[in-house]
Amino acid sequence: MRLNYETTGPEDAPVLLLGSSLGTTHAMWAPQLETLAQRFRVIAFDHRGHGDSEAPDGPYTIDDLGGDVVELLNELLVERASYAGISIGGAVGLWLAENAPDRFHRFALLCPPAYPAAGAQMWTDRAAQVRAEGTKAITEPTLSRWFLPEYADAHAAEVDVLRQQLLATSDEGYASCCEALGAMDLRPALGDITAPVLLVTTDSDQSVPPETVVELSAQIPGAHLEFIEGAAHLVTYSHPDLVNHLLLSHLT
Repeated sequence: MRLNYETTGPEDAPVLLLGSSLGTTHAMWAPQLETLAQRFRVIAFDHRGHGDSEAPDGPYTIDDLGGDVVELLNELLVERASYAGISIGGAVGLWLAENAPDRFHRFALLCPPAYPAAGAQMWTDRAAQVRAEGTKAITEPTLSRWFLPEYADAHAAEVDVLRQQLLATSDEGYASCCEALGAMDLRPALGDITAPVLLVTTDSDQSVPPETVVELSAQIPGAHLEFIEGAAHLVTYSHPDLVNHLLLSHLT
């Protein structure tokens, strides 16, 4: 499975992988890239079915998505790295923390789902809708969950960047990742995580309810929880300075 990726920063710096949100590409990390690349060799990648990564027929599983990242490390001859991920990228981070602990130093997970809080059927239905009607059918509802109205109104250009990423995402890739989210439950092994974990949630996240991230913080040994007010799901865009500070503080 070939993942598309972009590398930024000094080649001899510690490696940091960036896993993006459902329906986006590695380019969604633009608000963080310049800051992180001053300290890390940043490898921002596209999940399978997204961007320029391969999009095999689904359904996918969280094991598939996490295993792809381990394969990417092997391809790049990276023995150990740190990892930051948001949304489905955060779920992949949880899987990696549980299943590949020897390959990672630290994790920063923003708005990460560990199980389908709204129920598996919601993801099954969304996958079916996208296969039938394309990602255009879910683009505007998704953007309304990603950003508070006041942010969207004041930052139309930034929102449109994410809109175009959603519209360009493979219908099969998006739907298959929905099925991965609907089928996963990472809670049983949370207590086995040994790496330092930063969890970030927001007060207005409709995609991954904040109370579910608070639950994770109680189950992952030593996890540090940060709660950001006045933000929805894509906090990396709405609060980049705060997110960048949190990432650097935890990962360095």
